[in-house]
Amino acid sequence: MTLQRHRFFRFLFIPLLILAVLLGLVLFRQHAGLPTRFSTQSNTPWNLILVNNEHALPRGYSPELTTLSNGVQVDSRIYPDLQSMFDDMRTEGVYPVVGEGYRSEQQQQEMMQEKIDAYLAEGYSERKARKEAEKWVAKPNYSEHQLGLALDINADKSRCDNDTIYQWLSQNAYRYGFILRYPEGKEDITGIDYEPWHYRYVGKEAAQEIQSENVCLEEYLGQYRTKPA
Repeated sequence: MTLQRHRFFRFLFIPLLILAVLLGLVLFRQHAGLPTRFSTQSNTPWNLILVNNEHALPRGYSPELTTLSNGVQVDSRIYPDLQSMFDDMRTEGVYPVVGEGYRSEQQQQEMMQEKIDAYLAEGYSERKARKEAEKWVAKPNYSEHQLGLALDINADKSRCDNDTIYQWLSQNAYRYGFILRYPEGKEDITGIDYEPWHYRYVGKEAAQEIQSENVCLEEYLGQYRTKPA
């Protein structure tokens, strides 16, 4: 083999090796049931779009919104199931309210800036203040609330307490297509501490599977993406 051909094969071998390693990592994540990263999510059903600290809101995403009686907005597609759930809760003497629903990018940015300013007022540097703020507030375009599918559900304190609401939701919300988004014991996967008030609409079929398998959304989507079409 000539020196020139030897150099050619050596030049070709390195990128092929890198490609093989990257492909192996992707296959490993799929086999392990872990979600692979993606940017457009164009092939994902609207109700299963993943937004977290690693997955941004799809570019140009803009849901049609319905405004609730207290002024909170939600994706119009989830309103019928949300209304049905709340009607059934009230029939059973449980009185919920939606404290937070859809947020615009601007609203999310304002929340982030308020948290940063609070840390700055305590004497934190700009860099440290932002880092600490991001532990509590999602960055703009990395918040589920911008989907219009995430809700913070608490009690009408004049009629019942939060624990009553949380218990009812944990046992029944999946029947209406909603899941507890940040379950206890899944913090290492979701990156968020347990939040008994934060529910996410995924549709009745997915919610039933998530409930019965005791998985979080990230785990479910890792399995979902590897299911045969």
